[in-house]
Amino acid sequence: MSILHILHLVGSAENEFYGDLSCLYGKDCIEATANPSHYRFSIAYVTPDRLWRFPASLRKEDINTATPLSLSQAIQWITEQNIDLVLPQMFCVAGMTHYRALFDLLNIPYLGNTAELMGLTANKAQAKAIVCSMGVKVPYGELLRQGETPNLRPPIVIKPANSDNSLGVTLVKTMEEYDAGLEKAFQYADQVLVEEYIELGREVRCGTIVKDGELISLPLEEYAVNKENNPIRNYEDKLKKDDAGELTYAAKDKKKAWIVDSNDPVTRWVQEIAKQCHQALGCRHYSLFDFRIDPQGQPWFLEAGLYCSFSPKSVIASMAKAAGISLDELLKIAITEALI
Repeated sequence: MSILHILHLVGSAENEFYGDLSCLYGKDCIEATANPSHYRFSIAYVTPDRLWRFPASLRKEDINTATPLSLSQAIQWITEQNIDLVLPQMFCVAGMTHYRALFDLLNIPYLGNTAELMGLTANKAQAKAIVCSMGVKVPYGELLRQGETPNLRPPIVIKPANSDNSLGVTLVKTMEEYDAGLEKAFQYADQVLVEEYIELGREVRCGTIVKDGELISLPLEEYAVNKENNPIRNYEDKLKKDDAGELTYAAKDKKKAWIVDSNDPVTRWVQEIAKQCHQALGCRHYSLFDFRIDPQGQPWFLEAGLYCSFSPKSVIASMAKAAGISLDELLKIAITEALI
């Protein structure tokens, strides 16, 4: 087997937060999947000024000392490297769309879903509309621009239309809380989604991978939410900063998240709905969806999170591990699909 030259696309073209998030997962992926007999890794690091760097590692000193290059210079560097495959690690909207599209233009394959689909599902309202058209239950919602008046009455959930990790999300229980919730959400996006609040039963995620052209359902992951003081997941449930000020994971211990028993009655139902969502959206390689389970056991689609960094802490990697699929095998499966 020839050694594959894989380019890790890391950083953010938008802000330092997404750059730090990208670095967090990218470091873990590179360390966990390094295999010189199979892969040669290079790193492309994009900063909010839209300059490119090609550091030796994702250590801050290596990033800071790497020569900043313009887009045209970066393209020249990339085309000279004989890159076989790109592993996108960027979580900002530009990173998930424009930068993936660049590699389509360069005719270099990449792992994960297409730039077009990432752009579509980055808008939560658009993703909901498509899966709803296939019969999947979604909370009723209204998409608002600044100054528009919502019609839904509390309890409702207000969220930026295209923000991740629960940034700007608020559960509004009274009319008096409405304006503050809208103001918070508009800090993160030009469009805001106001949704009916689905009464809490449970909240789960479901991953699906593609192997030999077939959809394989992964075990569900469930999150620690409760009616009393944590009815929806917040930013603090997902990410935090350590004592050194570095971004790190908050939802990676068994008190905050755990794998659902495969015999749980909800598992098969959610897995089948997740496959419907995967097919409706036209996903490739893998997909990941969030669902709210109401007290009657009915799953409701919340949003799509169509990315995987192939870090051991990635949700899809954790689900695959629970299914007996190692990280190395998961990466090989995705690479095989990408290079077909």
